[in-house]
Amino acid sequence: MMSHPLAPKLRQLRLSGMLETLDVRVSQTVDQQLAPLEFLALLLDDELERRSQRQQILLLSLSGCDNNKTLAHFDFSAAPGINRTLIQDLAACLFIQRHENLLLCGPSGVGKSHLANGIAIEALKHHFRVIAKPTHRLLHDLQIARSNGSYPRMLTRILSCDLLLLDDFGLQSISPQAAQDLYEIITERYEKGSLIITSNRAFEEWGEVFANDLLASAALDRLTHHSHTLVIRGDSFRQRSRRKENASIKTSPEAPIIPES
Repeated sequence: MMSHPLAPKLRQLRLSGMLETLDVRVSQTVDQQLAPLEFLALLLDDELERRSQRQQILLLSLSGCDNNKTLAHFDFSAAPGINRTLIQDLAACLFIQRHENLLLCGPSGVGKSHLANGIAIEALKHHFRVIAKPTHRLLHDLQIARSNGSYPRMLTRILSCDLLLLDDFGLQSISPQAAQDLYEIITERYEKGSLIITSNRAFEEWGEVFANDLLASAALDRLTHHSHTLVIRGDSFRQRSRRKENASIKTSPEAPIIPES
């Protein structure tokens, strides 16, 4: 069917979505006796679907999100304290349209990063521009950009994306310049773009991270003004998994001893 008169024209116009399904749509048109406009509509739908998928792949590659950590892969049964209804509401991404923030707090290993990444993946599905990075890495990249002249371009991208995910805030100490950069990002995105921040630090400890109580207070005031805060408590998923593995090893039957002949 690739000898169909439409094939070379579709190639020339770079309409590969139509080209890939041309055989199927021609057969469908004949079998179902579809009108020419119905046939054209099917081909157009195929092309739009291909372009949407290609855009999703591009947005994902640029975002820094982990495609393996989705909400579908999150074990809510192992974290009964998490408000699943709230997570589902956030997955609809209306909070991004309203330029609201999401703060996920709690000890290490309780699923903060996974949930944040999963919501960011949902944002990509809604065609939002997303940047997702550990906080210290983003600030380090900004410092490098300042030295090589790419700082204005990088900062513009950070400030203009629809959703900025800063993972593990407060996990590592940051320099005074990095603290100032972070404050500028928070200030410039206030009521203009959404932030997701995960942290194992209580809000009262943010002053230590910024090494400046006034700067931390001003940043937190803006972050929490239009925000959803989810505090997750419980044991680390990794620790629970390790305990299960150890228990399994202890309860497994010992291998039989084979006497020497």
